[in-house]
Amino acid sequence: MKPRFKLGITGGIGSGKTSVCRVFEVLGIPVFSADSEAREIMENDNDIIAGINYITGRNLYKNGSLNRAELASIIFNDTTILKKVNSLVHPAVFDRFAKWTLIQSTPYVIMEAAILFESGASVVVDKIATVVAPVEQRMKRVVLRNKLSQEQVMERMRNQIGDEERIRQSDFIISNSENDMIIPSILKIHNEILTFINTQS
Repeated sequence: MKPRFKLGITGGIGSGKTSVCRVFEVLGIPVFSADSEAREIMENDNDIIAGINYITGRNLYKNGSLNRAELASIIFNDTTILKKVNSLVHPAVFDRFAKWTLIQSTPYVIMEAAILFESGASVVVDKIATVVAPVEQRMKRVVLRNKLSQEQVMERMRNQIGDEERIRQSDFIISNSENDMIIPSILKIHNEILTFINTQS
């Protein structure tokens, strides 16, 4: 059997990746959320739990589950620890993605990942779509959704690569500002991928 075609979807915090992925799901394309899988692994994989405690030098699971706020305050202020945690968690996520892909029956699948490029996930997908939106709108969405301060949101944005760099490395761009219609862009990408797959078979 030929390897299944994989589309990566990424974008900065608050860009609207999840909304875009919901439209693909309506089209019948399954979505693997790398961020959700990473959270699940960090809660339940004993080797990863031990590794996170070792890297940070403290017990972040005192109450039986990961203290996310404490981990965030550590990694967003220390890029070395951030890189070490990422290099521990990301290979486990990629392994799950590979296994998940094998049991899908659709023409292509999607990996949704906030840090697709930073994590190295860009090498496990065939094409990449980046979702972009103005910083002010992204900020507003995240403050409302995650109950974070503007400074906390800026901190997270600073730890992700910028839109210009994402766009440079992407095959498709989906604009998701308040004035944009995302469905026509998504349908265009969907049809392009199906056409490409059909020409390969």
